[in-house]
Amino acid sequence: MINLVLFGKPGAGKGTQASFLKDQYNLVHISTGDLFRNNIKNETALGLLAKSYMDQGDLVPDQVTIDMLEAEVDQNPQSKGFIFDGFPRTEAQAGALDAFLKTKQMEISATIALEAADDILVERLLERGKSSGRTDDQDESKIRNRFEEYNQKTAPLRDYYTQQDKFHSINGIGTIEEITNRLTQLINTL
Repeated sequence: MINLVLFGKPGAGKGTQASFLKDQYNLVHISTGDLFRNNIKNETALGLLAKSYMDQGDLVPDQVTIDMLEAEVDQNPQSKGFIFDGFPRTEAQAGALDAFLKTKQMEISATIALEAADDILVERLLERGKSSGRTDDQDESKIRNRFEEYNQKTAPLRDYYTQQDKFHSINGIGTIEEITNRLTQLINTL
């Protein structure tokens, strides 16, 4: 079983790369963004709460995210593995994910960070915001606030996963195919 965490700032290409990797390795892609959007669309209590944070450009609190994620894993008991896209984002979430996976006799195989410069990511997100309708991708100040949240809360996960010898950094600049090739080369060594 392969369980991957795709790690990187908003706009780094986690969702794009996950779509290729899930097919190549027959994994279930769990995007917290998709979980949020589905819960918001269905106007669940968790969805409405998540939306209030997202509209401000803030990260959704841990427990809301964890509750959504656990339900999704439980819906796929026969999976050959998972790609966690956008989760964990904090050390507390990483610990909660490790504890939850342990109850399923699973663990994280690798955490892979897609690295790219902020200015490039702002351009990507503003472009995505033109067609996605996502309010958090249409305002540069909200985007940069999400980057700051990432730097303060998520970047420490590098140390958390490095201590477990599970952290890997990949250059997130280039064509989609070039980035996919970098990722598959790494995954094939796991």
